Amino acid sequence: MTLPSFEIHCPATLAEAGGLMERLGDEAVIYAGGTELLLVMKLGFADYGHLIDVKGVADLARLEADGDDLVIGGGVTHREIERSPLVRERWPAFAAMAAGVANVRVRGAGTLGGNLAFADPHSDPATFLLAAGARIDVWSAAGTRVVPMDDFVISAYQTALEPGELIAAVRVPPLRPGSGVAHRKIAFHERPAATVTCIVHVADGAVDDARVAVGSVGLAPARLPGAEEALVAGAAPDELERLAREGCAPTEDANGSVEYKRQIAGVLVRRAAAEAIAGAGGRAGG
Repeated sequence: MTLPSFEIHCPATLAEAGGLMERLGDEAVIYAGGTELLLVMKLGFADYGHLIDVKGVADLARLEADGDDLVIGGGVTHREIERSPLVRERWPAFAAMAAGVANVRVRGAGTLGGNLAFADPHSDPATFLLAAGARIDVWSAAGTRVVPMDDFVISAYQTALEPGELIAAVRVPPLRPGSGVAHRKIAFHERPAATVTCIVHVADGAVDDARVAVGSVGLAPARLPGAEEALVAGAAPDELERLAREGCAPTEDANGSVEYKRQIAGVLVRRAAAEAIAGAGGRAGG
């Protein structure tokens, strides 16, 4: 298997990248880390004559605080997130999640924006950012629009990005005092087979707000409203696990059957919830 021939373009600004996207159209694709793109091209699943390499675009390299938000440019690598003092200070669980993405070679090359834009169903960041309530700054020559993470991933390899758009940055809101975060997964050959992120807020020893997301079992990461409501209601762990199993929408693949995926999703939600509640200083239901 060999890569098809292509031409690489290296814009220095977003405006230049936008001009290239407009001029080259469907023959071109945005290229950042290339950890997924080059693989599918090598396998013959995609064929682009032009790669627009945005690694040199300074606006995509932001990793900073903007008010209370943590802003991570689309070109920031998983390794940079993992090692960032700012991320470790504001969102230590996010840094820990990034440290578990694939392997150090992939983390050193792969970017957060590229990971989200590719929308591989088997992904850690999308699940985590969905639970965190992140927002995506989507740039085009016409301007920037903000897409909530809840609306960004539509299905496997399909996002809310329109032609001529790219991910400029990811905005992660602040973690409230009294919150606990847990990210759990099962992975085979460095690719997640099930991912769960649970974020809870505890007041007076009990959960008063919860966000639970499950990914890698179906076509897109999804919130589990039933599990979230159960956590606030103080449901027993067995009930929480049942609701998580029933609330997810797995698809059968090489990682397992629908029933198997429901089972592991339920177990991971149960464990992640207990870990998040303990981290917030609360008490588990039941």
